[in-house]
Amino acid sequence: MRHVASDDVITVSGLAKAHGGRTLFNDVTFRLMPGRRVALVGGNGVGKTTILEIIVGTQEADAGEVHSVKGTRIGYLPQELTEQVQGTVIEEVMRAVAHVTDLEAQMARLLDDVAATGSGGSDEDADAHEQALHAYGEAQHRFEQLGGYGIEAEGRRVLAGLGFTSADMDRPVQDLSGGWRMRVALAKLMLSAPELLVLDEPTNHLDVESVAWLERYLADWPGAILFVSHDRDFIDAVAERVIEVSGGQALEYVGGFAEFVVQREERLAGLRAAQARQQRQIDQVEQFVDRFRYKATKARQVQSRIKMLDKLERIELPDRTEQAAKFGFPKPQRSSRVVIEVDDATVGFDGAPVLSHVDLVVERGRKLALIGPNGAGKTTLLRMILGELAPDSGSASLGANVDVAHFTQHQVDTLRFDRTVIEELRASVGDQHGRNLRSVLAGFGFTGDAVDRKVMDLSGGERTRLALARMMVNPVNLLVLDEPTNHLDLPSCDVLEDALVAYPGTILLVTHDRYLIREVADGLVVVRNGRAVLHDGLDEDLLSPSGTTAAAAPATPTSAAGPGGRSPNRGGKERRENRAETRKRTAADRQQRTSVTKDSRKRVQRLERQVAKAEAEAERIGAQLADPEIYEDHQRVRALADEHEVAKARAESLMAEWLAAQEELDSVDPS
Repeated sequence: MRHVASDDVITVSGLAKAHGGRTLFNDVTFRLMPGRRVALVGGNGVGKTTILEIIVGTQEADAGEVHSVKGTRIGYLPQELTEQVQGTVIEEVMRAVAHVTDLEAQMARLLDDVAATGSGGSDEDADAHEQALHAYGEAQHRFEQLGGYGIEAEGRRVLAGLGFTSADMDRPVQDLSGGWRMRVALAKLMLSAPELLVLDEPTNHLDVESVAWLERYLADWPGAILFVSHDRDFIDAVAERVIEVSGGQALEYVGGFAEFVVQREERLAGLRAAQARQQRQIDQVEQFVDRFRYKATKARQVQSRIKMLDKLERIELPDRTEQAAKFGFPKPQRSSRVVIEVDDATVGFDGAPVLSHVDLVVERGRKLALIGPNGAGKTTLLRMILGELAPDSGSASLGANVDVAHFTQHQVDTLRFDRTVIEELRASVGDQHGRNLRSVLAGFGFTGDAVDRKVMDLSGGERTRLALARMMVNPVNLLVLDEPTNHLDLPSCDVLEDALVAYPGTILLVTHDRYLIREVADGLVVVRNGRAVLHDGLDEDLLSPSGTTAAAAPATPTSAAGPGGRSPNRGGKERRENRAETRKRTAADRQQRTSVTKDSRKRVQRLERQVAKAEAEAERIGAQLADPEIYEDHQRVRALADEHEVAKARAESLMAEWLAAQEELDSVDPS
């Protein structure tokens, strides 16, 4: 990475990278300015994580450069942690500000020096005492500038926001699961307050409360942020720009996810219209070439047009076939009306209850999302329902004829890396009579040659999709899904969403993805404070909680970056209001375009009728001129020839009007 003098934190210029003979991207260029928050999105395998790793310096690009301002500190949160850490949670987080804690230890030593030199009466002792006092005063001033007196409190506040209790903060990090260790790494990163935060799927291991808290924290972050996420709500709350990696390039859009979708569709509409105009021009040139190819008098014009076609840069549309996946699930047997029944059940471990007096009835066809803080008992509830954990009191049972498929992240680890995608699916379900496994895989985004790729060559999101396909291809009537969107990209989340909407059975879904919950679920099971309560419908106050302890808004992220640091960006509310206004204007624009489209379509249809009538008239006169007997009357022939020229001229004029009207219609309605 080159260090340059610039107003930008990072400048990425012309990055290119190939992997395994396949080009990931070849011209990625963008800028990150101070205070800018950018979401990086794109399909599986386009190289989003690779771009992040090139920026932080853990990978090298095949071409292109990354420029940064000298002294820029970059904090990176990868999807998976490899570093082994020692000590307690709070101790590990405080290592992020070791320069502050080291200064505190230095102050303690200087204070000892002050005390040691203060008892002598000589001039030499007085000078030493004065020097010690001066050194201590400078160290204390620097410590205050760095926010030292409140730095541990800030670390604990960040940990609390990410779901840690006071007792958890003093636990050894080694005792934590992988997901909780990831939260420790995130807290450590945020406390260090780098000029640039680089986050790869930061919400993967968070619950709904922690995601909501993190949104508010990052919305007020004073530095630059570059992050990859599949969570639409999270992107909308944090990002002010979206960069889509597609077709080997990076296209930047201003606004959050909602604005990105609108702008991308407008861009694609413009591309479709431009492609349609270009194709009409190509068709006209090709017709000229075909018509006059063998006429010597037109040879120069023909060759000129052929060269023009060869040099023409064809307008290509992005391949978005993955969003058109269709699902035909095998019809499962009909279960009883009550699929799940939990009656006054208490369940826990070693005599300590996790959930108490749970009453829950789930009827056939319900699609319920389980939400609540991590550690509240969502997985415990699922295990009790599935019979993997017996209740200490009460009962939990499945209804008659209930067939279950249970998805966890561990299922990805059971895939055979030496098999191809279709071999892995076939090994799991066999060659079922009447089922086309390629069609099944197409429903999960594996089309064409993708079914013949080795599992070892798939990205994490693609492996998750394959594991989901392997599970959902079987005729079951109850799906239990535990965080299925982890490691999925946005197109893959679309695939999963379509699959769950089309699924004919009952669903229990644990996810932090609130957009997926809104699209799929018809009710919520809130697991909190030892209880599990069913709520019909989707209450936004439950999906985006703001009053819990974990969600308490923090103060300024930290002043540990040193003097001269920027004040936090307080534009979160303003951005939300601006986005609401943007959506309102978009709706008004859409209504106006609908009116314009209607008028343009009527004009095109009218001109089409007039062109057809004019061409028919020219053909009628041409047919008369083709009759040999008419040439006995020279005056009649001359009159018909004049009429024919007028008819052809009118037909050509109307055709030109029709082309102009059609282009106008294409510009407002590419369909």
